Amino acid sequence: MNARVEDQSVLGRMNLTKLAGPVLIIMILAMMILPLPPFLLDLLFTFNIAMAMIVLLVSLYTKKPLEFSVFPTVLLVTTLLRLSLNVASTRVVLLEGHTGPDAAGKVIEAFGHFLVGGNYTVGLVVFIILVVINFVVITKGAGRIAEVSARFTLDAMPGKQMAIDADLNAGLIAEDEARKRRSEISQEADFFGSMDGASKFVRGDAIAGIMILLINIVGGLAVGIFQHDLDINTALTNYTLLAIGDGLVAQIPALIISTAAGLVVSRVATDEDLSQQLLGQLFKKSQVLYVTAAILFMMGLIPGMPHFAFFLIAAILSGSAYMLDRQVEVVEETPVMVPPSSTEPIEVSWDDVLPVDVLGLEVGYRLIPLVDKTQDGELLRRIRGIRKKFAQEMGFLVPAVHIRDNLELRPNAYRITLKGVEVGQGEAYGGMFLAINPGRVLGALPGTVTKDPTFGLEAVWIEAGLREQAQTFGYTVVDASTVVATHLSNLIQSHAAELLGREETQQLLDHLSKEFPKLVEEVVPKVVPLGVLQKVLQNLMDEGVHIRDMRSIIDVMAEYGPRTQDAEELTAAVRTRLGRAIIHQIYPGVNELQVITLEPTLENILMQATQTKGVEGAGLEPGLAENLLQQADVTVQRQEQLGLPAVLLVPAPLRTLLSRFLRRSIPQLKVISHAEVPETKSIRVTAVIGGRA
Repeated sequence: MNARVEDQSVLGRMNLTKLAGPVLIIMILAMMILPLPPFLLDLLFTFNIAMAMIVLLVSLYTKKPLEFSVFPTVLLVTTLLRLSLNVASTRVVLLEGHTGPDAAGKVIEAFGHFLVGGNYTVGLVVFIILVVINFVVITKGAGRIAEVSARFTLDAMPGKQMAIDADLNAGLIAEDEARKRRSEISQEADFFGSMDGASKFVRGDAIAGIMILLINIVGGLAVGIFQHDLDINTALTNYTLLAIGDGLVAQIPALIISTAAGLVVSRVATDEDLSQQLLGQLFKKSQVLYVTAAILFMMGLIPGMPHFAFFLIAAILSGSAYMLDRQVEVVEETPVMVPPSSTEPIEVSWDDVLPVDVLGLEVGYRLIPLVDKTQDGELLRRIRGIRKKFAQEMGFLVPAVHIRDNLELRPNAYRITLKGVEVGQGEAYGGMFLAINPGRVLGALPGTVTKDPTFGLEAVWIEAGLREQAQTFGYTVVDASTVVATHLSNLIQSHAAELLGREETQQLLDHLSKEFPKLVEEVVPKVVPLGVLQKVLQNLMDEGVHIRDMRSIIDVMAEYGPRTQDAEELTAAVRTRLGRAIIHQIYPGVNELQVITLEPTLENILMQATQTKGVEGAGLEPGLAENLLQQADVTVQRQEQLGLPAVLLVPAPLRTLLSRFLRRSIPQLKVISHAEVPETKSIRVTAVIGGRA
């Protein structure tokens, strides 16, 4: 029961909080329509003054403009409140002004009598001066500052966003912190834009105040003379003082609010409030105070000057400067008493060891627009597309690419790193196109001659206007972001095995276990350790075989794992199981496989060499190995010229040996075994590699 009562009370407080704003606005608008008694006017005018003081003090203690982001709305509400009170007081002044100076309440009477001495001429002059100060000086200056701040904040947004993205990519901040900083940048621009517009409210309020004053004087005289038969002097005294009191009681809070607005928009965001900034920057240099005190003292010696005032201020400044010097001496002496251990450098910890980015992209400053979200950086979308395509084709998600700018690079240069080591570099020119010569083109193009960074083909950077001409000549034309993205994609493909670490392997298993939990649980790590599975997957990707069919791979591990833990033997068993996918990857939609084979004598010699378990050609007679490599290279080139795939078909025991031996020198050559060829496929030999020199 008690819990229910507490919940209801909390609900009640929440509802009241939500209703506070709408109720306040409705009450302010109601004051323009409903008549208010003088006592209620006194309360509301006092509340208006209190609100102005609260706003001023909050602005004084605010350290950053965004800490008072509701200020533009407060400015509108307080302006609306003042105008509503003017309307309500005008009604009372015109209806009851003939009864005396207290007709509209004691607050208006006090402002009319005590602040201006009951003299309506003085009151009128004071009112005009306040309006001029508010309208011409404070409001105009604050509005101009807000306008310029909004413009510069918007201009600086791309750079700030880029800095946040760089910190995020570098791992210096988390995604939540980056999201918070982006939100603050956006709010800052919105704030200054709103302040620029809100300053127009105060300007309009000042004009309305003058018009209401004139209407009250003219209307009051007309009502007093023609309706209540007052003489001109009495009517002029009563209604003018009431009108001036009403104007002052509204303009003084308006002046306070405008001052607060100027303080907020003119502040430079620091970790100190206004008082700390003033004391810390104005009165912290003793030399300045000494010189000022000396000047005031000399001015006080001039005949006719108020000597006491000048000498008093000079003495106060001199005393303040002396106290500052004493504080500095104490601070300088204090470190002598501090134990030596407190001044020693902070001990080095593991926090100082920064992790190495698995994949990194560093760009020169002219390429920043390609990777800047605020400038619609095309390269960011392409990189996301590369990772998605790779995951769909190869079967695992590569780590995110950490992008940062590097001032040590040339302005148009970029560098791709793998685990902190450069694996590729090149140059790209934003706004230009790279025309790549595929081998046969009709003519030359004007531009910067270079080479395609991905494949090393002859190319030239051309202006955008030459794009169509380059395509007509037979060039392959791509933009700068495509150049970098293609280079990155090619390097990811060629280093896929290195990108598959234990963490990625475990994530792959976790993803598979959602669909086949029992299969994964029974095999890894009970039958096959995680490290052995990782090595098998890396062996597959070293030769460009995708690992999308993880279920079949785990099935093989479950079948062959109890017999052997050798990664090479397990890889051969997996390739046999994935034979249909491997052949389809090389020969998509083809039933007849055109392959290269070994001459039978050479094949027998190599079969004997495999008994030594040679790796990278070990176990082969040097002359035989060199001859094999040369003939394989010539045969592959001939196959490519005929438009045929470079695929070597060998017995299963030779596949691993020859693949490792030939892959480094002839990377485009694929080596498959007879066991990997599905029974539904036919084989046609298009070339034979012999074993004689």
